[in-house]
Amino acid sequence: MPLNIFLTETSSAANYLPIVIQLVFALGLVFTIIWGSDKLGPKRKTSDKLQNFESGIEIKGNARQPMAIKYFLVAILFVLFDVEVIFFYPYAVNFRSLGWDGFIAVILFVASFLAGFIYIFKKGALKWED
Repeated sequence: MPLNIFLTETSSAANYLPIVIQLVFALGLVFTIIWGSDKLGPKRKTSDKLQNFESGIEIKGNARQPMAIKYFLVAILFVLFDVEVIFFYPYAVNFRSLGWDGFIAVILFVASFLAGFIYIFKKGALKWED
């Protein structure tokens, strides 16, 4: 197979020139906006402006206190099982054309997530009383 097959008119470097120009323009615009806001913007530093914003709540103590990992664990598990639902949509749209092979694939998919759910439940990942 000759190498000239891959060197056609459609893959020449000149075809990438509009993309490079757009990229240079976008980066230039971003740089100009950031630089302009830094040089032209107001610079009034008061003690109120330099203080951390706490949503209107008075600051109490140090923000570097250790936090329970349970919250993050439940959040990650929610995302994991929420993504499972996303994979059901293509099956629901095409379930007739997929036939029994598609049905068996979805059953195996659900079984694997169910096994994971049983595992995390038995490990106590969803218990808050600790």
